[in-house]
Amino acid sequence: MRVETTELLDVRVFRPVPFPDDRGLFTRTFDARIFDEVIGPTGVRASDLLQDSQSRSVRGVVRGMHGRSGRGEAKLVRCAHGAVHDVLVDIRRDSPTFGRHQVFRLDDIEFAHLFVPPGFLHGFQALTDTADVCYRIDREHNPVEDIAVRYDDPDLAIVWPLPLTVLSARDGAAGSWRDLLAAL
Repeated sequence: MRVETTELLDVRVFRPVPFPDDRGLFTRTFDARIFDEVIGPTGVRASDLLQDSQSRSVRGVVRGMHGRSGRGEAKLVRCAHGAVHDVLVDIRRDSPTFGRHQVFRLDDIEFAHLFVPPGFLHGFQALTDTADVCYRIDREHNPVEDIAVRYDDPDLAIVWPLPLTVLSARDGAAGSWRDLLAAL
C-alpha cells in the first residue's frame, strides 16, 4: 500500500495495490499497521475507528459540505462502487492550510482511501450513475455536533464538475462559510 501526502496538513491518501488475475483482482483495502505508522502520530489510531457507514448516490448528487463541532471527527473515506469528486476544506484555525480546499477523485478502479483528520468539512459529488461511498469514523454520530456549509458557498468557490441533480433539504439549508467562521 502506498501512502501519499496532500496539500492539506495531515490529510493522507492510501493507495492499495491490486493483484489482478484471470478471475478479476484482489486488494487489501485497510491495514491497521500501516495506518498506525502513518496516522498514529496525529493522535488517531486504527483501533479508534469504530463505526462504518455507507451512502449510495446517483449521478450529480452533492453531499456536503459536512463536519463536526467539538473535537471534530477523523474518518477514512473510499468509494466502493463508481466514482466521486471528493472535496475537503480545512477548518482548523491554527492550521497553515486553514480555509483551503483540495479535490480528490475516489473510485472503484484505484481503490484510494482518503484519511480526513478532525477539523475538516467534507463533501462529494457522484460522477457515475451510482456511487457508493464508505466512511470509517472514530466517533459515534451525534447530530447535535453536525455543522455544514453550503456546497456552493461563494467564499469557498468549490468547482463541482457536473450540474447538481439532487440536494438534501439539510444541505440546501446549510449556512455560509462566513457564518461558520463566526462560530469557530
